[in-house]
Amino acid sequence: MKKVKITYIGGGSQQWALRLMSDLALSDKLTGSLVLYDIDHGAALKNQEISSQIFGKPGALSKFDVEVEDELDNALKGADFVVISIEPGPTQKRFIDLKIPEKYGVYQSVGDTTGPGGIARALRSIPTMADFAHHIMAVCPDAWVINYTNPMAWCTGALYAAEPEIKALGCCHEVFHTQEMLAKWIAQTYGVETPSRKDIKLDISGVNHFTFATDAVWKGKSILAEFAAAMQEGDPAELSKIALGRESREEWFTSEFKIAENFLTRFGVLGAAGDRHLAEFVPWYLISKEEINSWGVCMTPYEWRIKRASNPDEARQKYLQGNLAPSGEEGVLLLEALAGATEEMVRTNFNMPNMGQNPDAPVGAIVESYGLISENKVEPIGCGILPEAVQALEDRNIEIQQLVLEGVMNRDKDMVFAGFAIDPLNNISPRAAKAMFDEIWEALELDW
Repeated sequence: MKKVKITYIGGGSQQWALRLMSDLALSDKLTGSLVLYDIDHGAALKNQEISSQIFGKPGALSKFDVEVEDELDNALKGADFVVISIEPGPTQKRFIDLKIPEKYGVYQSVGDTTGPGGIARALRSIPTMADFAHHIMAVCPDAWVINYTNPMAWCTGALYAAEPEIKALGCCHEVFHTQEMLAKWIAQTYGVETPSRKDIKLDISGVNHFTFATDAVWKGKSILAEFAAAMQEGDPAELSKIALGRESREEWFTSEFKIAENFLTRFGVLGAAGDRHLAEFVPWYLISKEEINSWGVCMTPYEWRIKRASNPDEARQKYLQGNLAPSGEEGVLLLEALAGATEEMVRTNFNMPNMGQNPDAPVGAIVESYGLISENKVEPIGCGILPEAVQALEDRNIEIQQLVLEGVMNRDKDMVFAGFAIDPLNNISPRAAKAMFDEIWEALELDW
């Protein structure tokens, strides 16, 4: 086994830290130490307490010494890897992201990636991520950084804007769900056992949560055209019933992939992120709650997020009571490959600055694509070419991301507002958009 030190910023996380520990326990390639750092020191201590039970469960293949540090630089000393998953500010600040825009008639199904909610969250996240980058490069400059925090493009971009030499990847599981959906379709269509999602080879292009599959291959055969021909639009009334039923059961994170399919119908490329996220990059699906429901999608409400945050031990109890099982994330696979603990290259999707893997995006913009990961090496794979109409949508969102990132890094309020003003979800009058921006700004209590 390869011995490594992993530092987890946000180590008091209710779910992500526990997922990582479970996957580490199931790894037969890594061992060492895991250091948890969190501004909520008590939450990190709780996860440390749980860790002994996770690594002690039947089926555990590895053992990590789990420690807690309350000083970031101490936590980072000697780290081979740094994992970041944080909530930027208390959950109550999601009121700013969700309820203020809603007051102005702007609806968001998630509110953590784009739109006024995503920008408000970016205003909180970017300075924090930039500060992390400075600490990492001062203390453990050779460490690889894996970021799970949303808004993914802005958070990953902040790491590189602050420290251009940092070695960081932004990792997201949304594409996995698209693979799983296609795997189920293959099983139904061909009468075979449902293949592993990893058997579905996608070619994706775009920015995080607004990615598109330009091709999908199973057993060497392209299946995207056949899938498109078999798609059924779905009855809006029936889809609304499905969405409302999920709301009543608080099943906020599932959908019918009808928005992803609608992009395929209209433009010839399949949405490769969940419908909840795809909807937020364009104004078409979120003109009202009724409209988004008619696509089978629920909006995750602020009130539910507060309720979940008020019971932080619920997720921990599930990990204590359940059997040890893979989380479905690929973070540990990346760590194994980067550490040189396996001879196999890992092919997966990730977010990093464009170095030419996306020929239609500006160099340096944070884009999502597939790539190959091996010992201390990341090689992005060239993206497929998107249709001009979809690339135009991507271009606007890349421009918004760059305006907001540069505006925050330079403490330039006017530049941030320029990005805010051209966001497609702000499909309201200029006066209302300015009033919403001013209210968000005041609520964030920024000092610049």
